[in-house]
Amino acid sequence: MIIRMQKLTFLIYHKAYDAFLDQIRELGVVHIEEKQRGEPDAALQQAFMKRQHFKTMLLKMDNLSEKQHDAHIYKEKEADALVKEYEALQNRILELQQQIPAIQKEMDQMEVWGDFDWEQLKQLERAGWQMRFYNCPEKDFRDEWADHVVVVDRKSGHISFVTVSHQPLDLGLEPLRLPSLSYSQLEQKLADAQKALDEVNNSLKQFCHKYYETVAAASVNLQNDIDLMQVRLSSEKLAEGALVLLEGWVPEDSVEPVKQLLESQELYYEMRPARREDNPPVKLRNNAFTRMYEVLTKMYGMPSFTDFDPTPIVAPFFSLFFAFCMGDAGYGLALIALGLFLKKKLGKDMAGMMNLVITLGIFTTVFGALLGTFFGMNLLQSDLPQQIKQFIIAGNMELFGSTYDKQMILALGIGVVHISIAMTVKAINSTVFYGFKESLSAWGWWLLVVGSVVVGTLSFLSVIPAEVSKWAFIGVGGVAAIGIYLLNNLHRNVLANVGAGLWDTYNMASGLLGDILSYVRLFALGLAGAMLGQTFNSLALMVVDGQEGIGLVFGWIGFGLIILVGHTLNIAMSCLSAFVHPLRLTFVEYFKNAGYDGKGVEYKPFKK
Repeated sequence: MIIRMQKLTFLIYHKAYDAFLDQIRELGVVHIEEKQRGEPDAALQQAFMKRQHFKTMLLKMDNLSEKQHDAHIYKEKEADALVKEYEALQNRILELQQQIPAIQKEMDQMEVWGDFDWEQLKQLERAGWQMRFYNCPEKDFRDEWADHVVVVDRKSGHISFVTVSHQPLDLGLEPLRLPSLSYSQLEQKLADAQKALDEVNNSLKQFCHKYYETVAAASVNLQNDIDLMQVRLSSEKLAEGALVLLEGWVPEDSVEPVKQLLESQELYYEMRPARREDNPPVKLRNNAFTRMYEVLTKMYGMPSFTDFDPTPIVAPFFSLFFAFCMGDAGYGLALIALGLFLKKKLGKDMAGMMNLVITLGIFTTVFGALLGTFFGMNLLQSDLPQQIKQFIIAGNMELFGSTYDKQMILALGIGVVHISIAMTVKAINSTVFYGFKESLSAWGWWLLVVGSVVVGTLSFLSVIPAEVSKWAFIGVGGVAAIGIYLLNNLHRNVLANVGAGLWDTYNMASGLLGDILSYVRLFALGLAGAMLGQTFNSLALMVVDGQEGIGLVFGWIGFGLIILVGHTLNIAMSCLSAFVHPLRLTFVEYFKNAGYDGKGVEYKPFKK
């Protein structure tokens, strides 16, 4: 549900403004109305850049420390000093990473010439001998050079050779410029650089482990400063700067402590209920089950002041859709086990998400059992008692003279119920916020669709006779037509209303059938996952079938690998589709028919 808001406006003397803001922040329940007055100043822009730098740095530190952090926050170093130390370590690592390929390149140059001492060559030069190193393609090597050169290596169509003479020989080639170190010296240099790199990497990991929480705390403090600067920009100065005007919002369940604070200050304030034109921020309050699904609502957009919170409807239907798409009780048990395991490993920050995984696993286990699949095995073909099998929804059924799959009919039935609820929410929501007279068109469409579904269901179940159902359809259609074609807008003439009603009829007829057929995807995805699971089971059994002796041992090993890898892959793919497609059914089919636009502003109180 949505917590109603109170509009708060206060006027305070400028010298008491900063102290009052600190008290508001400590209270932590007032959402400040953002009214950017001019461009951010240099201090705010610099704070934004620094916050982004902190975020990037923390992400890298988290990865480098392998998410293992020292819980203690060290105070002996300022955050800026830690940033400089971190950057110095990173620069040293980058420097060594550039040095190592350069050394390896020099070693590749020296490898062909062997390990010799450059000092001995210098002694030759002092004795009047000049030694030069060359490399050229074999086709360019001349036979007359043979008496003056020493060939060292022939490789890949090239010849490496040296010359030793008192005077430089004119070979028409440019002598090679070799590294100033011998091959063994380069090897030692490479080993030293690699050792230094390992040491710096280790120092960086220890730094990240030790100071992550310190930098994180500095980032939080910086965010607090940014919030304060933005609030100051949102305030308006009056009476030549002597007074400061600020507007905000307070949830109705937090009004009393705010009033107590305001009445203890020397300031003027007004507090009134939010109005439709105010577009106040939205605060959601739901029970423990529904709260897990608020993340899905926020993915689409927060409800506005004139909306209902869709989360209580999203929660059960998304869980049902997810379970239908997974369609396997064994996979549900696997999700429960995974959620319980990760909940202990990942800590409190991810506890809410893991609770959602566990809940979806429970829904999948129950619904998968009703669909009759357990790790790809058909429960109808198992040794389960007949009293249990009778609850399994599988096989075909006769409907209107044709044969249809029961699970497909179930998926379409769920779609009809889902859209009917959406239209009911739309009609009620329109009535609450705009009045019954302004909602006659919505109620007309609701009566036509939902009324027809109810009458058709009662007639199909033989609760009412065919003659009664015929007149019920006529009555529902007649009353609905009045709202759709004649009273859809009381401020227009009848002909305009009829034209608008015909246009709405075209849109409804073309869209409603497509919306309902979209729910067939629930059946299709569940069927695909079950068939793939059965395929992996068949492949695993084929490996074992007909094996004897040592072959049977390897067969059972292959059986285990196929079952483990195959079902793990199937669970991963099924989870992906079971998240995406129910999300689409919620965001498109349900939200469209419920008239939900998700353009609200999330309640974010000014606090530390």
